[in-house]
Amino acid sequence: MSSFKIEGDQKLSGTIVPQGSKNEALQVICATLLTSEKVIISNVPHILDVKLLMNLLIQLGVEIEKLQENTYSFKAENIKLNYLKTKDFYQKSSLLRGSVMIVGPMLARFGEAIFPKPGGDKIGRRRLDTHFIGIQKLGAKFMFDEMKNIYQIKAPKLKGSYMLLDEASVTGTANIIMTAVLAEGTTTIYNAACEPYIQQLCKMLIQMGAHIEGVGSNLLTIKGVTSLKGCNHQILPDMIEIGSFIGLTAMTASEITIKNVAYSQLGIIPDSFRRMGIQLVQQGDDIYIPSQENYTIETFMDGSIMTIADAPWPGLTPDLLSVFLVIATKANGSVLIHQKMFESRLFFVDKLIDMGAQIILCDPHRATVIGLGNQLNLKASIMTSPDIRAGIALLIAALSAKGTSVIHNIEQIDRGYQNIDKRLNELGAKILRIN
Repeated sequence: MSSFKIEGDQKLSGTIVPQGSKNEALQVICATLLTSEKVIISNVPHILDVKLLMNLLIQLGVEIEKLQENTYSFKAENIKLNYLKTKDFYQKSSLLRGSVMIVGPMLARFGEAIFPKPGGDKIGRRRLDTHFIGIQKLGAKFMFDEMKNIYQIKAPKLKGSYMLLDEASVTGTANIIMTAVLAEGTTTIYNAACEPYIQQLCKMLIQMGAHIEGVGSNLLTIKGVTSLKGCNHQILPDMIEIGSFIGLTAMTASEITIKNVAYSQLGIIPDSFRRMGIQLVQQGDDIYIPSQENYTIETFMDGSIMTIADAPWPGLTPDLLSVFLVIATKANGSVLIHQKMFESRLFFVDKLIDMGAQIILCDPHRATVIGLGNQLNLKASIMTSPDIRAGIALLIAALSAKGTSVIHNIEQIDRGYQNIDKRLNELGAKILRIN
């Protein structure tokens, strides 16, 4: 288990370029299974989850070639269907939650898929019902093998259908879209997720020859085609990493420019940080954050305490709530952080309390943070990262704390953030990786 040793209380300065989006990468890489032709994807992030998925596809028979830094070609011409029945597949796919998204493409193109119960973050219940019910409506049959702990899915013929999703699941919507593009007839998906990741997936599939209407809305209409072709696709910058860098800059009173952020795709993220009192300036497609010794949380117009809550897009992404929580500890004022979508993502706050933060954990979904501004100097601590997003929040806290902190289990951070120690050290941080 690797660790970070962090010398805190360092001001950072300079320019940083965000990596490609983790969530989009997992979707569009799975979509390469829908065609036998070559698909070229650029701005692929070098993170653990993506590496695990690419390794899984290689074992499945996909030819992957590195063309240049962060650009790869994928050719799924000779797929080894027998590999799906091996212990190696069960083991590798169970380590990665994103592996559920190979189900749709495999069903659409080959009529069968096998799927073990997934891995990924332990952040509460992350139901797969939306995936399965949607795919079942297209004609797939599910069987659960209790001995092997796997789902066997077969669909000799997929037919379009109307469906109203029980929740706007991002991965569920992606999986259903990838299944429906090759199904016979028309599929209508209501209450579809409409995050930029989904919009990007749809744009890529349209390039490949799919017929999809309503992109960017929660009502998608898909007219099935018989086959798809290759294409070139560029992944958007990672909005979660951009938000993490904004929070880090504010927390350490640093001055940083984040380059090439695809500002128009960030939704309400910039304004949500402004509500926390953080100054940020759009400069073309860059974000400049000036050094601030103090930032004050706004109140609502009636004077009541500010609430920062997650919601399906275009609401605030749940992946950033841990960052908002940690930056609130050194703000002036109070805020209620309401994590609606995952019930265990706030359990890392005990580590922040140990560092001196004033936080009341109300229940698994809500935490009240009493920001003490410059009155609070977080104390260095020894911590363990429970998941990707809590991991980055703890790293931000450690960078702002006085003294030397240690974060264990940084593999969780590596799953979502590319060379984060090296990139932050180039800005003036002092982070040592201990293997």
